[in-house]
Amino acid sequence: MSTMFRALKIPNYRLWTAGALVSNIGTWMQRVAQDWLVLTILTNHDGTAAGITTGLQFLPILFLGPFAGVLADRMNKRKLLMITQTAMGFFALCLGLLVVTGTAELWHVYVLALGLGVASAFDAPARQAFVSELVPASDLPNAVALNSASFNLARLAGPGVAGLLIAAFGTAPAFLINAASFAAVIFSLGKMRTEQFQPTKLVPREKGQIREGIVYVSKRPDLLLIFGLAFAIATFGLNFQLTNAMMATDVFGVGAGEFGLLGTIMAVGTLGGALLAARRAKPRLRYLLGGAIGFGLAALIASTMPTFFWYAVMMVPVGLASLTFLNSANTSIQLSVDPAYRGRVIGLYVVVVQGGTPIGAPLVGWLGTEFGARWSVGSGAVISLVAGLIAVAIVLYRRHRKPRTRAEAKRAGYRLVLAAAH
Repeated sequence: MSTMFRALKIPNYRLWTAGALVSNIGTWMQRVAQDWLVLTILTNHDGTAAGITTGLQFLPILFLGPFAGVLADRMNKRKLLMITQTAMGFFALCLGLLVVTGTAELWHVYVLALGLGVASAFDAPARQAFVSELVPASDLPNAVALNSASFNLARLAGPGVAGLLIAAFGTAPAFLINAASFAAVIFSLGKMRTEQFQPTKLVPREKGQIREGIVYVSKRPDLLLIFGLAFAIATFGLNFQLTNAMMATDVFGVGAGEFGLLGTIMAVGTLGGALLAARRAKPRLRYLLGGAIGFGLAALIASTMPTFFWYAVMMVPVGLASLTFLNSANTSIQLSVDPAYRGRVIGLYVVVVQGGTPIGAPLVGWLGTEFGARWSVGSGAVISLVAGLIAVAIVLYRRHRKPRTRAEAKRAGYRLVLAAAH
């Protein structure tokens, strides 16, 4: 099997990837339909309302993320994922039925987005840490990259299909299809061979485990660099679910089909970035920093594009750069942390990446409503670009002062700096 797809030789990982692909297609369909429902049916192109909806969906991670990480270290991850996937399917079904019956109101969307956020908060750390139990450590970078490829392959199909469905039948089918898609993950989890797992030792229940995870991260300068950069980019830059809807409706005056197409085109770039990442044997700091700066530049250029066509074209490099950054961050964390802390560190990372959305999404929505959608895209791009440049400055400063021996560097926590230097 090609080195690009080497993790797929493992039966349990093949099952996981297949189930996740089906579910992710449904998830992207719901994301498009939810924004369209709020912007064009329940409100009169109210970017703030759409931002609040997105914010509520990610708000629970701020409060539950650290505990969800502890739970992922304590519990059987497969059983935990079955519970969270069932819950997310239930919330999607409720919204679909409300829309079908014509009774959906804005507050219904808010409540169900919050419920979905609670389930997602517990799902994310377990889902990311679970991959390390399906493949050996040597295949983990490839497995993480292929997860991203699967997610973005779904992103290619989901928004386009959702746009066509919305144009033909309205938003309800997208929600109902997403509800049904969670059955694919639950089925794949049930069919896995437990004797082929490579489980990490479960952490016993003790007091202060969240604090232990925070202390562990605080003593790792490489992790702190990733966390800080991820917070800035995810909070203010990675809001294209919202900003593309605003650009499509307010700036270019196009319909649901074109809006869905933007997500599909962006996924071309992210899928390309994922496949490139799958060829790498291990993460490199230069990809992390290059992805951050490249994303800021590409998004800034996109915000100035005069036509829908050229804005859509710019979604390819935006997607490529964003995936390069996110995959490098995820792989670096998975490979470098102590397995006993993996769930907690990933839980904290998810808080950083997704927990800022309740701050960033409403702010970006407000900027778009008050000053125009281009400001929403451009401001996030500038913040991401500045954050990337600051991170480069920090790395150069550390490299200038780096320890003289590898053992000393390891104790100081400069793993990623060493990786970039060789």
